[in-house]
Amino acid sequence: MHLYIAEKPSLARAIAAALPGPYQKGQGYIRCGKGQDAATVSWCIGHLLEPAEPARYNPAWQKWRLEHLPMFPEQWQLTPKDSVKQQLNVLQSLIRQADTITHAGDPDREGQLLVDEVLRFVGTRAPVQRVLINDLTPNAVARAIQSPRDNREFRRLSHSAQARQRADWLYGLNLTRFYTLSYQQQGEQGVYSVGRVQTPVLGLVVERDNTIENFEPKPWYRIEGQFHAQDEESDPQPFTARWLPGEAFQEHLDEENRLLNRDIAEQVVREVQGRPGTVTEARFRDRPEPPPLPFSLSALQIEAGRLYRMAAKDVLDTAQSLYERHQLITYPRSDCRYLPEEHFGQAGQIMRSICRVAPELEAFTPALDTSRRSAAWNDQKVDAHHAIIPTTRPSPNGKLTSAEAKIYGLISRYYLMQFADQAIHREGRLTVTVQEHRFRATETAVAQAGWKALEIKSREEQPEPKKSPLPNLEKGEPAICDSAEVKERKTQPPQPFTDATLLSAMTNIARFVSDAELRKTLRETDGLGTEATRASILDTLFRREYLQRDRRFIRATGKGKALISALPDSIRTPDRTAVWESTLEAIHRGEADPRQFIAGLQEEIAALINRGPAEADTPSEPDEQAIHCPKCRAPMIQRDGKFGAFFACTRYPRCKGTRPLEDSQPEDGTSQKPTPCPHCFSPLVRRHSKKGWFWGCSNFPACRQTLNDDNGKPALNSQQ
Repeated sequence: MHLYIAEKPSLARAIAAALPGPYQKGQGYIRCGKGQDAATVSWCIGHLLEPAEPARYNPAWQKWRLEHLPMFPEQWQLTPKDSVKQQLNVLQSLIRQADTITHAGDPDREGQLLVDEVLRFVGTRAPVQRVLINDLTPNAVARAIQSPRDNREFRRLSHSAQARQRADWLYGLNLTRFYTLSYQQQGEQGVYSVGRVQTPVLGLVVERDNTIENFEPKPWYRIEGQFHAQDEESDPQPFTARWLPGEAFQEHLDEENRLLNRDIAEQVVREVQGRPGTVTEARFRDRPEPPPLPFSLSALQIEAGRLYRMAAKDVLDTAQSLYERHQLITYPRSDCRYLPEEHFGQAGQIMRSICRVAPELEAFTPALDTSRRSAAWNDQKVDAHHAIIPTTRPSPNGKLTSAEAKIYGLISRYYLMQFADQAIHREGRLTVTVQEHRFRATETAVAQAGWKALEIKSREEQPEPKKSPLPNLEKGEPAICDSAEVKERKTQPPQPFTDATLLSAMTNIARFVSDAELRKTLRETDGLGTEATRASILDTLFRREYLQRDRRFIRATGKGKALISALPDSIRTPDRTAVWESTLEAIHRGEADPRQFIAGLQEEIAALINRGPAEADTPSEPDEQAIHCPKCRAPMIQRDGKFGAFFACTRYPRCKGTRPLEDSQPEDGTSQKPTPCPHCFSPLVRRHSKKGWFWGCSNFPACRQTLNDDNGKPALNSQQ
């Protein structure tokens, strides 16, 4: 039997459609053809296996203990994911029956690994071929399956994905446990999770919040001059231009080239006011602008966040519904904004379907030309997936929700834009030099809307006030500065992140990295996270109470700020992602050893844990109201034990002091200082036995001192 293993059901159906019939659908597979041509197509549902939990390697690792860190498995293990065990069982049976296996995972790092790991987990001696499919049109799938390659050619790609998987396990689990336990020693509650991607994202928000909180507005000065052409034969047409600071004024400018010295500004005004000048630059042109490319998932989330204030996860869930339930759009978790050239022939059919599902867009179609080919159709730039576009399906499965209608309409508009005229911008620029000072005036207007007629304007966008057009002057013409004035402005803090701007920052993370080489590496990657994981990363940060919403803004919580402040730069900045991506790509090329990569990471993790967080080594100010350890006077926190709740020292396991809950508050609700044990001076605790009430040392069994009970108080003269 020839077995094809696809990454997901949609690809499996496309492969089956390209194979000879008849077809027989089973639970988790499709049988195709008869006799010698018979084949079976099955599929994964993403990763069917996941890295084993720590307790699988060492039962002692089940409990979180500082003395168990770092955790470095000697032999890596995978375990079946509970949610997809049934499909794994189907594949196990089919793999054991197969004579030939064709690996049809997505043509990328994760697509290679998720099928390879199943084959290794089950075990097979059958030869394994590899097909690369990035276009689900029938002709493209048929061509791909007719040109298989040896799967061993892609083993380095699998090694790089496996190295990433193991590195994330080592990094996330070890550091999460370490920082959580360190914070618990300081009396904090909850889990402080650390991850290669989620922590730098949190770091971005914390840094932005701190910048806003500590921002001090400063005045800066803009100089504007009123000019007219010095031409006596025509009616002078005035225009306004802004001063451009030259090299001589650099020491008075900030990093955004704004003038900070009012005396200098007033001096410039005096030097140019009423003086003649010359037009040293005159440029007028019509600039064409091509339509934006169709959406990738991140681009869709950013635009929907900007227009509709939808959270990233809401956009993904809505797009997933349009794909799975309604079958109105193509695969939504795509990181590509280009389309296979074979899809161009479907334009007319897709356009008719759009008009039926979203009839409000039909009014734009007369101006569209389905023979116009934009830059979107490019086979060379299509990777594992192509851009998100509408399908040829002319109706949904039931009525669309408001969110579904918005997302479908947005995807459809960007598809229709590919067949619209270019937008034409009319631009003008005049530069006038008076003395040694340059002033510039600019104008821009949309001369021809083209594809921009399909754009949706957000409610924040204010229409620009109409300005008089610039006079059509030529270089060398004289001009006079009629007047000039200084306008004071205040520097503004950056805006807090929103869903759209935070996703944009994650996608274009390179601009937040100072090192030039790391910046270059990050530009060549997908940024922080992937198209499919960014929404879940943000959702995780909200669920773990690192981030919170303030209307449409995203801000860090106190817990998030505390964690970031405790972390070294190597953990809280995105630089690590660039270093990892560079190394993983080198592993893929055969220029780096995955074992050395993991070994180096283990050394780094061990060093971080041995050094410890700064806060863990700094004793906090004692809180007189807190419950303190009877042994070391450190703060205590409530824990659940075998015999119920009790107070435990936050310095555990270095200090194993405990106190029962009775120590914290007497039964009558009054606040009173506990009586010290006459033997070891730990607090005495009232207990009950078969013989009645008595008082015992809270340091039991280290101290076995007991006293009789005297009307609810220890009888100090009755030591037993």
